[in-house]
Parts: sequence; C-alpha cells; structure tokens
Amino acid sequence: MTDPTAEPASATVSEAAVAEYLETNPDFFERHEDLLQRLRLPHDSGSAISLVERQVHLFREQRDALREELAGLIGIARQNDQLFARSKRLLMQLLDARSAEEVAAVLDETIRGEFQLQGATLTILTEGEVPSQCGAVRYLDRSEARETFGEVLDESQPLFGRLRDSHRDALFAAPEQVGSAAVIPVRRNDCVGLIAIASVDEGYFHSSMGSLFMTYISDTLGRLLPPLLAPEGSIPASESEAGH
Repeated sequence: MTDPTAEPASATVSEAAVAEYLETNPDFFERHEDLLQRLRLPHDSGSAISLVERQVHLFREQRDALREELAGLIGIARQNDQLFARSKRLLMQLLDARSAEEVAAVLDETIRGEFQLQGATLTILTEGEVPSQCGAVRYLDRSEARETFGEVLDESQPLFGRLRDSHRDALFAAPEQVGSAAVIPVRRNDCVGLIAIASVDEGYFHSSMGSLFMTYISDTLGRLLPPLLAPEGSIPASESEAGH
C-alpha cells in the first residue's frame, strides 16, 4: 500500500545532465523530429524561431565570417606580391651599384618613390678619419657609433619605432622631420653599417612590424658593401677571414 505522506520522487533534471545526454546522443532529434519542430529559441529581432532556423542562421554567420577572413587573406597575399615585386626591383638596382654612394642613392630613391616614405640613409661605420657626409650616404666613426647605438650594432633584427634624439641626429640630415623609423644593422661578421628608413608618421614604424623585407635587404647589402668599401686592389677582411 502506498504511503500517502511520502514525497514523490524528484523528476528534476539538471541542465548539465541534459547537455551531457544530448552530446552523447547526437541522433536524439532524429528520433524526435516532432520535438525538434516545436522547440523555439529567442532571436535578436525579439521573435522566437525554431531550432532549425537558428542553425541556418548560425551557418550563415559562419559563412560570412569565413568569407571575410578569406578576403583578408587575399588582401594580405596581394600586398605581399607587391612587396616582393618592389623588393626585386630594389635588389636588381643594388646589384648594379658601383659605390656606397650609389647604394645609398638607390635605397633613398626607392624608399621615396616605391614606398612613399620620407627617405632612407646608409650610414657606413669607419675606422679613423671620417669622410664628409654625401647625400644619402653617411659616415660614422665606429667607436662613436658604439657609444651612440650600443647593443643595436650587435643585433640582427631591425629596430622599429620612435628613435632617441641621438639616434636621429646620427642617422638623418633632417632629424626633425623623422616621426618614426626602422634601423637595420648591415652585417658581414661585424656590423658594416646601418640602414635607416624614415617616416614623418610617428606611428608608421612600430615594434610589432614584420621584419622579413628589412632583413632581406640587410643580408643582401652585407655581401655587396664590403667589396665596395675595401681599398682598391685589397681583399675585404670579411672575405679573407672566410677563406681560412
């Protein structure tokens, strides 16, 4: 005989249990299609929609997000193609240069023309007497460069951003016009010099920028410059050291 005072067994099921059951039984609604059609979900418009309609809406949102992502990737690919073409033209011109002055002039003209930036300089590190500054090529005594730039000379990666006044004064003829810059060491064993690219925009060059293009140009000049800087008839120290 049933005890009339006994409480009925609880039929409450937690949301977690329902979610777990549906996750382990993904075919549940296939076996209960009528229930699937009766389920209603709130919508942004304020009206309720069926679960099927909600799924269609989610699929459309995912489709639009993927289209947007694909468009972004295509845009980046086009930019990279343009950058590669510009880099190729610059390297072809650098290979034809016959002096450090020509190298600096090619860099400056390309940065101004192709990239629409403020300009570029090539600072050569020297031992002893410092030649007079000439156009886009500049000269800096190695000991003075070490005092001014410190560990920057030992780095292989570019320095991006707003520069210290001492850096701008050493690298540019008109430092007051430089908002931000990229400074790239040119190395062949030791640091041979510094490429400096300037923008009037203080935010154009920043620490999170990619450096592939910059290091590509720097690595190329690291091989082109030593023969151009060596006294006529002599073998550059970097090449003679490599032969031993």
